Amino acid sequence: MGDVDGADLEGRTSRAADAGDGDRASSYDYELPRALIAQEPAERRDRSRLLVVPRDGSPFRHLEFRDIVDLIPAGDVLVLNDTRVFPARLRGRKPTGAPSEVLLLRPLTPDGREWEALVRPGGKLKPGRVIDVTEGLRVRVLDSAPGGGRVVRLESELAPRDALERWGEMPLPPYIERPASASDRERYQTVYARSAGSVAAPTAGLHFTTAVLDGLRAKGVELVDLVLHVGLGTFRPVDHEELQRHEMHAEWYEVPDASARALNEARDRGASVWAVGTTVVRTLESVADEEGHVAAGSGWTDLFIRPPYPFRVVDRLVTNFHLPRSTLLMLVSAFAGRERTLAAYREAVARGYRFYSYGDAMAVI
Repeated sequence: MGDVDGADLEGRTSRAADAGDGDRASSYDYELPRALIAQEPAERRDRSRLLVVPRDGSPFRHLEFRDIVDLIPAGDVLVLNDTRVFPARLRGRKPTGAPSEVLLLRPLTPDGREWEALVRPGGKLKPGRVIDVTEGLRVRVLDSAPGGGRVVRLESELAPRDALERWGEMPLPPYIERPASASDRERYQTVYARSAGSVAAPTAGLHFTTAVLDGLRAKGVELVDLVLHVGLGTFRPVDHEELQRHEMHAEWYEVPDASARALNEARDRGASVWAVGTTVVRTLESVADEEGHVAAGSGWTDLFIRPPYPFRVVDRLVTNFHLPRSTLLMLVSAFAGRERTLAAYREAVARGYRFYSYGDAMAVI
């Protein structure tokens, strides 16, 4: 989104990782050829590649994602984030005819008419300006919001959610350098997505198919769900070299009673907890006590996980490959070890793995 969420991708994918300590952003740089940034999803979700990264230093393994059914032992628990991405991007024009863009972040009123949003061009869309999306939908800028955002109101005869479903676009990240297509409504969404509220997909879950999930259940793996609505704060680059200066934006989560109970029973019997994605990790670690028992409930989390971090709940992690200097890469580094994580990324680059949202996956075990 232009001057707000447009990361300096060229710079961030061209700097080599240095030998600085884990408290510095430059310690999480790595080199990535732009050709490895996936622009389209794999032809079949479960035919993406899976890099298995043992934390004990054993050799890396190279599998297809569908092999995860063999990787997860019976009796373990797999935790899924069933948030649903909504078509949050609106393209339109100002009264002058100049193109404009709005990315809705979170509703501010119960009726869904007013939203916190990012706008482009940010400098031109002051309070009082109007963006015409189509004959049936206008967006009015009401006020400024923290972080360069805006408070906007949707003006349409349709209910807001209906208007978004009709005229909104899936909010593909800026490193996917093409407009969103009709197929992205399905593919930039997990097969188990239910709870609408995210402006970015929990991408580790994109590889799962119904067949893979059925195979895991048949094997005796317990599947539990929770919700964390993914906001742009998760993906914003870390602009400060000293990580303690980075401020995470809060995201809303909910852990159902049944999920908390299943997780606590699993830990009590010594089963491993597999988190599908960094969003699941952040949620579980936000609601766990010192002994690793999970409390049901909902709220907001701004937990910033980076090395060193004592994980209390999560034993295994399924994740995609993340941008340099991102809080997501820092979380994975806290789990696998920074040097081990960067070695895995070098291995993935050397083997031609596909990176980022529509890319391949990694299982840290």
